[in-house]
Amino acid sequence: MKKIFNPFFFTVILFAFMAVAQVSMAQPPRPPASGESGNQGEGHSGPIDGGVLVSLAMIAGYGSWKLFKFVQERKKAV
Repeated sequence: MKKIFNPFFFTVILFAFMAVAQVSMAQPPRPPASGESGNQGEGHSGPIDGGVLVSLAMIAGYGSWKLFKFVQERKKAV
């Protein structure tokens, strides 16, 4: 059961992440209406690249810490 469940669970999680990524992609601001100057939106179409980079850095740091702790515990057991 575990041999079947693990790849299936991994596949479901992978597709869930891909679906969320497609839905949450940032959209460019709409073009200005007649008589408006510049690129004026309603304030809900800001860039998300800075937040994504910070999140990825935090995730990588957390994963590295967990890996470090796992290796340290493994060395203690041997």
